[in-house]
Amino acid sequence: MNKPLLPPTALDAGALRKALALPLRTVIAAAPEGLDALALAEVARAAAPRPVIHIARSGERMAAMAEALAFFAPDVELIEFPAWDCLPYDRVSPAPAIVARRMSALARLAAGAGHGPRLIVTSADAVMQRTPPKEVVAAQAFHARPGNRIDTERLLAFLAESGYSRTGTVVDPGDLAVRGGIIDLYPPGADAPLRLDFFGDTLESIRTFDPQSQRSTGQLHSLDIEPANEAILTKETIGRFRLGYARAFPGAGLQDPLYEAVTHARRFGGLEHWLPLLYDRLDTLFDYAPEAAVSFELQAEEAIAARRAEIVECYEARRSALGEETFGAAPYRPLEPDALYLTEGQWSAALAGRAVFAVSPFDVPSGPSLTALSAGGRQGRTFAAERADPGRNVYEALKDHTEALRKEGKRCVIAAWSEGSRDRLETILRDHDLRPVAAAKSWAEVGAQPRELVSIVVLGLESGFETDRLAVISEQDILGDRLVRRARRSRKAADLIAELSSLTPGDLVVHVEHGIGRFEGLKVIDV
Repeated sequence: MNKPLLPPTALDAGALRKALALPLRTVIAAAPEGLDALALAEVARAAAPRPVIHIARSGERMAAMAEALAFFAPDVELIEFPAWDCLPYDRVSPAPAIVARRMSALARLAAGAGHGPRLIVTSADAVMQRTPPKEVVAAQAFHARPGNRIDTERLLAFLAESGYSRTGTVVDPGDLAVRGGIIDLYPPGADAPLRLDFFGDTLESIRTFDPQSQRSTGQLHSLDIEPANEAILTKETIGRFRLGYARAFPGAGLQDPLYEAVTHARRFGGLEHWLPLLYDRLDTLFDYAPEAAVSFELQAEEAIAARRAEIVECYEARRSALGEETFGAAPYRPLEPDALYLTEGQWSAALAGRAVFAVSPFDVPSGPSLTALSAGGRQGRTFAAERADPGRNVYEALKDHTEALRKEGKRCVIAAWSEGSRDRLETILRDHDLRPVAAAKSWAEVGAQPRELVSIVVLGLESGFETDRLAVISEQDILGDRLVRRARRSRKAADLIAELSSLTPGDLVVHVEHGIGRFEGLKVIDV
């Protein structure tokens, strides 16, 4: 049995530590997709206990990097910090699920440094945007255990201030429901919503439950609640908002819907775009990790420049529309771009004094003004020619290729998009006499398997890569497309009834076919 193949890059640990000790830019070259995650994990291990902030060029690339890191480096603490899913100066708020992930990341960072390697994965859009102050996020936390005596009125007021929304049934992160002595809530970053069962003012139990069936699924021994919204409405922040809004927009009038909503502690759609008015100052992701090294994906800095241009364009469009007809909508009064987003000078100041890495799939030679460390990788082979030739079998070509790789002493891994496609690929490859082949559930399991065995794993890579010791072939390299098909979402009657139970007679609803109506109740009929 061979030893686990970790790490399979050519990066020198001593050279990494040297680069991390100096405020300079280092290129991690020859690190194509997939291998870049392994390289970043090595940077994080060398930097520990300092964290590393990795900036992807887009949200899609951020998600792909997070998936690869979770597979290749489970020993590295991974924190994802996504961007809002709305345009700058939009009239709508970001999705609650996105805000929940952001607040969960900020709360973990505000709680202090971890003991092991830590990687913060974010995107160009997200890192450009300011955040609530670190001390505010750290203070807006609640901890309890069963048996503790808790003032439920104060708890509910705290949850409302922290951005939780009262609903009939808890389904999404940030939801809150109260039924007698039971409080249901869905904290940001939690795997499942929580049910707090009180006897008087004593917390008797903390249970997790399924948001669809509303049935309990487990028991917890402690409770940690984080803010559910970046716009935290307290007496202090509301007072600060009123003064700041009147100062920024003199003559706006007290009948402004945004001003009126915040004055009465109500959440207004798109309130987050006026976040600077709620706090004395805003922080950035760099303030939450002041000692962190920074890593850029290829083209991430170009994406940051494009984002900066988009912010200015959206601001100018809002400002120029102030004197135009709004057709009944409230006038949109935008704040200056530098109030919510980093300027070019502030961006340079945030990077000053930090170790900076640029990850590239290409070979980059070192020079007098540039230090390059090679990860020793290159993009793997694709089977496009075999797919295009009707007289050739792509699986036979894959078999010949893996045999040649194994003769060179390389470990072969095939990355499938899903468990279903992994199982189908394993069956097809066995039918074409590619042996030995076996599925593996983790990277550690791959390393523990014999070197001559071809491992099949679930890992979403667009293309494979090769090093001197490893070859990863993606499903897309082989088939040109994914075997996995998007499953049609089926709805159970129990799920529908659970959703309808959150309505009360008289509520207005929108039917997909019949339009607006009024919910009057449920009736049992014979069919």
